[in-house]
Amino acid sequence: MNIVIAGAAETDEIGRLPGHSTRQLHLEAARNALADAGLTKDDVDGVATVGTPGPVEIAHSLGIEPAWLDGTQVGGSSFLFHVRHAAAAIRAGMCRTVLITHGESGRSRVGAPRYARTPDSLSGQFEAPYGVFGPTSAFTLTALRYMKETGLTHEQLAEVPVAQRRWANLNPRAMYRDLITIEDVLASRMVAYPFHLLECCLVTDGGGALVVTSEDRARALGTRRPLVHLLGAGESAESPIISQMADLTSSAGFRRASRAAFAEAGIGHGDVDHLMIYDAFAHLPIYGLEDMGFVGRGEAGAFIAEGHTSPGGRLPLNTNGGGLSYTHTGMYGMFAIQEAVRQLRKEAAAQVPDAEVSVVLGNGGMFMSAAVLVLASHR
Repeated sequence: MNIVIAGAAETDEIGRLPGHSTRQLHLEAARNALADAGLTKDDVDGVATVGTPGPVEIAHSLGIEPAWLDGTQVGGSSFLFHVRHAAAAIRAGMCRTVLITHGESGRSRVGAPRYARTPDSLSGQFEAPYGVFGPTSAFTLTALRYMKETGLTHEQLAEVPVAQRRWANLNPRAMYRDLITIEDVLASRMVAYPFHLLECCLVTDGGGALVVTSEDRARALGTRRPLVHLLGAGESAESPIISQMADLTSSAGFRRASRAAFAEAGIGHGDVDHLMIYDAFAHLPIYGLEDMGFVGRGEAGAFIAEGHTSPGGRLPLNTNGGGLSYTHTGMYGMFAIQEAVRQLRKEAAAQVPDAEVSVVLGNGGMFMSAAVLVLASHR
């Protein structure tokens, strides 16, 4: 059974939305995705989402009586997990059409849950006493170890936001669009060594939603948009706390999830036209390129610096501007999928010519979870 994304849309606006609650962002994205597919809530019998409100509340708010629910919550990669789980449920006959929603008031905090780390949690016991608290300080452990072992320079690390800003400059919806230089990045405020402000993700409000179903049902329902096919998917996890990664310079989750997705899709690296890698901080695309096998160990920094991921390069990466320039509500995975869908439909703001296969890599937590989707414009 062929699985497709039949509808995909974001909230009307992203960025600073103090007039939108978290629930409103979910519902607005859901409405837009259903309209994009040309469907109604009555066509949906499965709901997936993460956080608060969860799938039961979202289904109730939309008036959907679901036969299948998924509330998998493994950080920002959760939405990639949801796509994979929805595909499995549809193939198993548990449901026929799944609505996956995301809404997050990451900046304005309207109706958003309060983040807390309890003293008895793993991170509370074994990391917080040493000053590791939250993404900014946690991710420094990996970035600094990688720089020491591979020789990645501060200038090469700065090339990541510079390259992605080139894409954002072409995207009217991106929060930051002005072109920047390596000097601009290195002159921006130091947040947590080695990360300067421009090497850290944005903090925004927004949401997105997807409609996942079988190709046969999409055609029977008369969905109106080009169908995006799910060729393969993989998921994995490593450690819930960053200090317990087997290797601070490489993500086992990235490696395992990408191998599974590529094997299911039956593709090689040379078949990939477009790539989205979750970029909460500047070193994540570097890890993704290497752990997925697009470049060798210690080669990703130079690969980006040489322009291969920028407009006109041979491996377009994070073409919406990514979490560093487009948007980052706290859980970014939904927006990476949205851009992949736009590229494959040939409707992206910064369109990659002849994009037929797109790979999306999601990171959850601090290298805690990983998921990969291989999407295509046709089977």
